[in-house]
Amino acid sequence: MRYGFSPLTADLEYPEAFDLASELGLFLEIAYDLHEINPRLPTAKDLLEMGRAAGVGFTVHLPFVDLNLASLVPEVSKLSIERIQRSMEFSRQVGAYCGVLHTGTVPLRQDVAVQVARNRLAKALEALLPLPIPVALENLVLEYTDLLQGPAELAEVLRAHRAYGFCLDVGHALIERGAEGSQEYYGLLSNRLIHYHLHDNGGAKDDHLAAGLGKVNWTWVKSVLQGFEGTIALEVTGGAKGVRDSIRLLTQREPERRY
Repeated sequence: MRYGFSPLTADLEYPEAFDLASELGLFLEIAYDLHEINPRLPTAKDLLEMGRAAGVGFTVHLPFVDLNLASLVPEVSKLSIERIQRSMEFSRQVGAYCGVLHTGTVPLRQDVAVQVARNRLAKALEALLPLPIPVALENLVLEYTDLLQGPAELAEVLRAHRAYGFCLDVGHALIERGAEGSQEYYGLLSNRLIHYHLHDNGGAKDDHLAAGLGKVNWTWVKSVLQGFEGTIALEVTGGAKGVRDSIRLLTQREPERRY
C-alpha cells in the first residue's frame, strides 16, 4: 500500500507539501480544480520533475467544483466530460497512480429526472474510455442531491462499468450510513476497491478532521488496510500536524488484547 495526503485539505502550499511528503514517504493527492482556478500553479511537467526530485508520487482528485457528469442539461454534461478528459491527461502526464471521480448530482428527485441523470452518467462514463490511468468512483451522499444513494446504487454502476474502481471515503460513509457505513460499502465493493480517502468527523458533517478526532472506527479501518495493495490518501485538516498525527495513528500497532 501507499499512503499520501491532500495538500488542499491540509492547506499546504506545494513547497511545504513536497517537503512533508518526502520526509514521511508519502504521495500527494493533487486537486486538479486548483490548477483550473490558478494557472500559475505548476504544470504537469513541473510537478513530475518536482516529484522525481523529492521522491514523491501522485494521485489526482479529478474535478468536482461546478462539475456534474449526470447533469440534466446536455451542455453541462458535455463540458464536464471535457474537463474530466483534460484532468485525466494531466494525471497521465504526472504519472498518477489513480484518479478519483465524483459521479454527479440531480436536483430533482422525481423518477423521470433521476432516470435521465442515470443515463447521462452512464454515457459519460463510457465517453471517458479508454482510461489513461486507473479511476475510482467515490461514495458521496452528503446531500440529497447526490445521484447515487447508498452502496447498492454505486455497486450497480460499477457492475455496469467494469473499467472503473472504487474509492472508499470513510468520512462520507459515516455521515451517510452511520457507524457501520464503511463496513457496508466495504462488504459490497471490496473487490473493486483501489483507493481510500481517510479523514474523521463527528457523524453529522464533513469536517475532514485528523484521524482519531471523530467517530470513525479506526481499529476496523486499520484491519482492512492490512494487505491492501492500492493507494490511501489522507484528506485531513490541521496542516502538517494533522497529517503527521493521522499517519502516526494509522501506522502504530494496535494494543494486544489480554484475555
